[in-house]
Amino acid sequence: MASEIKEACGSLWLPLTSATMPSIDISGATHAYDFLPSAYQTTMPVLVLIHGWLLSRQYWQPVVEKLSTHYPCLCYDLRGFGDSQAIDSQETEYSLSSYAEDLKALLEQLNIQQAWLVGHSLGGSIALWGAKFCSERVKGVICLNAGGGIYLKEEFDRFRQAGQQLIKYRPQWLPYVPLMDVIFSRAMVAKPLPRYWGRQRVIDFVKADAMAAVGSLLASTTEAEVHRLPQLVSNLKQPVYFIAGEKDMIMEPKYVGHLASFHSLFQCRGQNVIEIPNCGHMSMVEQPDQVVAILEKILSKFP
Repeated sequence: MASEIKEACGSLWLPLTSATMPSIDISGATHAYDFLPSAYQTTMPVLVLIHGWLLSRQYWQPVVEKLSTHYPCLCYDLRGFGDSQAIDSQETEYSLSSYAEDLKALLEQLNIQQAWLVGHSLGGSIALWGAKFCSERVKGVICLNAGGGIYLKEEFDRFRQAGQQLIKYRPQWLPYVPLMDVIFSRAMVAKPLPRYWGRQRVIDFVKADAMAAVGSLLASTTEAEVHRLPQLVSNLKQPVYFIAGEKDMIMEPKYVGHLASFHSLFQCRGQNVIEIPNCGHMSMVEQPDQVVAILEKILSKFP
């Protein structure tokens, strides 16, 4: 796996840096995070928000602005993404379970005793693993634009190849190309995002560590890993909910519903699946008000 990742990465460069921010060391890598305690309900569980592939914690801002009035909110950058460091070692793992181990260490070091995990796309799969590893701390999971459990070899082969080429040949100067933010603001969404989100996506695309980006892509899309997700969901005792985008072409609603069907809550007329109309793959910035309303409704069921 290590040689495959190195071949796909191509040339590496120093990551972009940002201003001083809270950080914590997990397994030798500095992780950036934002922790906003609620001003009113200090006894409420912490909402831990986990971003997707080639993204960062920044995309949770519209949701956190509304939720943090009642819930403590923790956003962090996955190892090798955003402002979090990668680990420069041939032995480093990028599997879903290894990222869930990072999450477990984060909860322990910040002394978070009760949490709901909210994960987007790849972050949703990590959240599911996190619920398994931290069953005593995690009260429930909410997955946004995350699903799967069906392995289609030809499609996955194309996806893995395209992803590797995307990382290998991305230029460092991409954020400075005129109108590149416009292009990124239109990718994977039902309608164009504001241009500042397009620029953020360009920056995170360039900033992501190559080994982490390729490694997490390859490790999360093997046949064994894809088939492991339904079993994982079926064994979770905590409530697990799935939010799909009606027009999501990356993780289509049918695949979201498929994975959701393995949880016991699905037996109640599919009550653990909610679909947002006119929404693509970036629900938390496309339809933040709808996402917040759904999260609040779910959380209200488990005081």
